[in-house]
Amino acid sequence: MAAAAMATSRSVKQRQPLLQSPTPAAGNGGSAAGRRRFLTFLAVTAALVASYHLLEPTNSSRYHALFLTLGSNATAAAHLRALTLRPHVAGTEANAAAARYVLHAFSSLSFPAHITPYSVLLSYPAHRSLTLAAASGLAARPFSLVQETYKSDPFAEASAEVIPMYFAYSASGSVAAEVVYANYGHNEDYAYLASRGVDVAGKVALVRYGDIHCEDMVRNARAAGAAAAIVYTDAKDFGGSAAKGAERKWFPDARWLPPTGVQVGTLYYGNGDPTTSMWPSCAAGDDCERLSAEDLSGSEAMPGIPALPVSARDGETILKAMAGDVAPPKWQGGEGAPVYRLGPGPAVLNPRFSLPGNETLATIENVYAVIQGKEEPDRHVIIGNHRDAWTFGAIDPNSGTAAMLEIAERLSKLQAKGWRPRRTIILCSWDTEEFALVPDPDEPSQTLYDTMMRHHPPITRVAGAGTDFAAFLQHVGVPTLDMSYGLFEEYPVYHSLYDDYVWVERFGDPLFHRHVAVASVWGLIALKLADDEIIPFNYISYASELEECAKDIAEKCKGFPVTLSPLQKSIRQLESAATKIHEEKKLLQAENWSLKTRQYTLKVREINDRLMMAERAFTNREGLAGRPWYKHMIYASSGQDDWGTKAFPGIVSAMDKAKKSNTTESWRSLQHEIYRVARAVSKASAVLDGGLT
Repeated sequence: MAAAAMATSRSVKQRQPLLQSPTPAAGNGGSAAGRRRFLTFLAVTAALVASYHLLEPTNSSRYHALFLTLGSNATAAAHLRALTLRPHVAGTEANAAAARYVLHAFSSLSFPAHITPYSVLLSYPAHRSLTLAAASGLAARPFSLVQETYKSDPFAEASAEVIPMYFAYSASGSVAAEVVYANYGHNEDYAYLASRGVDVAGKVALVRYGDIHCEDMVRNARAAGAAAAIVYTDAKDFGGSAAKGAERKWFPDARWLPPTGVQVGTLYYGNGDPTTSMWPSCAAGDDCERLSAEDLSGSEAMPGIPALPVSARDGETILKAMAGDVAPPKWQGGEGAPVYRLGPGPAVLNPRFSLPGNETLATIENVYAVIQGKEEPDRHVIIGNHRDAWTFGAIDPNSGTAAMLEIAERLSKLQAKGWRPRRTIILCSWDTEEFALVPDPDEPSQTLYDTMMRHHPPITRVAGAGTDFAAFLQHVGVPTLDMSYGLFEEYPVYHSLYDDYVWVERFGDPLFHRHVAVASVWGLIALKLADDEIIPFNYISYASELEECAKDIAEKCKGFPVTLSPLQKSIRQLESAATKIHEEKKLLQAENWSLKTRQYTLKVREINDRLMMAERAFTNREGLAGRPWYKHMIYASSGQDDWGTKAFPGIVSAMDKAKKSNTTESWRSLQHEIYRVARAVSKASAVLDGGLT
């Protein structure tokens, strides 16, 4: 698969030393099994510099084999515990202390390391409240809006530092209106409400977390005319189930989200700093062009209405107070839940939410460590992971950070044995032949590859927005890889108070075997990208994947006044170019070293340039229609689901619009998008073929 390797995962006053020194602790106990999620990996290769080294390649395979033997459960556990002693939201002192911990961990391994600060617009709540009245004019009762700790919670004191539950960048305001229940908040859900005669305009939309992200839920509510949105975590989806007659259990007695648990998040529908959305941000005090508050308030990237996340318990309380038609079976809750009704009303909600001007410029810090390459120091493989968290962030994001630091320690030990990477490796903490040789920690008779293929593809397209790797692929066109272990459904405490070290130790990864196993795969991919003489990319599978996606588009366009022949022709060109460069690679790799000359070295460099730059050729300077930040024409997030992946997103969006409007202009726009994508694929083919390098 055509992807490079760089890594990321998904992620107040100090009362005690926040972070201990990064020394390994004793092993950890625990009993419950489970799978982990949100170790996300991507690898990046970039830059062209005319420096060549006629050095005999090091036999790196023995170092790669040694890397696999150096994993340490205790090291991963120690790093995770140290990073999750306190909540550390971006821009806070606690997160700055976490940055210093990572810097110290890198520096203690003798890696050159540094911190780069940036000043960005962050959003914190000044005040938020929610009251419920059984009907208009009746007395209202307030909700506590608190995630409760449990008896003997070791993080109870630190929990007091958690920022009150809120949605970042929510619009400020106060609304008093009847409630309408809108299921998971899809556009199709609002269409169903309209078909049943339920008017959402001016009402408060009550939606439950599901398979789209909170910003999509709130955007859809606004588009339907809602004055505000309340998003709750339904026990059916996050609270687990119990045997008949048995009592339901939740954390700390089971992995499930407690009744007061709340999933927080951001409503910003963009990437990076909202005030510098199309250009780099800068450090505090620097002269940096920024969008004004007025620009932001009118931006489509902002939610535009007040919104608040609440717990399953609070969501159920609201639903009990509602009347109207009974919701359809698929909209209902789980066993023991009340009957869900559509509304509107008679219950009246009054959410009040205010941010301090929504203009809080705060300092964030990226931490970097560099392992200089020997033969090609100007080429970079980046492995990274974001560090900030909404609360303690044990799984999201610091399972990934702990694994990355464990990888760093292994690489340091390889260096002590004489290894140096061919290309430069950069480890970042920002605010596969040997693949099948790593045993699955849950099922030792199986390889990790077998398990991942059975439960979750080991490599997926990184089209989802709102995460660390989005800019690399979608904005710049840098080859990027996303890898995860486990399923999201097995991680019900996501973005809640309960995503802490105890949950990981008891349910996520009791012996930290999974941390080490995934770190082994992650590290091996990075080592292959850093050490292999010819970058291990294979665009033949890329072309095959695009061919399948084009067939799907063709099926959906049957009977429409458009032709897909330009796209289909360009994909055949890509397949031909990919096959050609693959054969060139095999011929070069069969060369006898004694015959390798400067000409050979230059040929290797040229092939690597073509392999590395082909992904960038899929980008378009103008970006997707209506979404100019997204430059990649082949993969991007869905316009309706910020987490979803869409192949040919511009074509899909134009097709949806054409189907709805059925005008000559809309069909012409669809045909234009087909040609745009075809040109991008043809450009990538030319790069692979050697015509543009």
